[in-house]
Amino acid sequence: MDEILSETFLEESQIPSVAEISAMFKINHITALKGINLLTDAGIIFKKRGIGMFVAPGAKKMIKEKRKAEFEQNYLEPIVSEAKKLGIEKEDMVNMLNEAYEKMGGAK
Repeated sequence: MDEILSETFLEESQIPSVAEISAMFKINHITALKGINLLTDAGIIFKKRGIGMFVAPGAKKMIKEKRKAEFEQNYLEPIVSEAKKLGIEKEDMVNMLNEAYEKMGGAK
């Protein structure tokens, strides 16, 4: 998914074979196959029989939407919950976020 987001693998382009992925990421062949199957099941990649695996149209958007939802659930909700326990107001949270973002080299 990271390779699709970074556009190393473009939508509708062919991706490396399971053997190539195993070698590229230095992982077990079975692990690579499981990853391919997960991406296929999620509709991120698709198989062309006898040709290979390809990135599905709209894959990048699907990945972003999935990750945004996971980001909210795994990071933002726990932060907001902790902030409420500590009595940190929403405006203060926004200011803290802006400060942290600037420290990390981002723009407002």
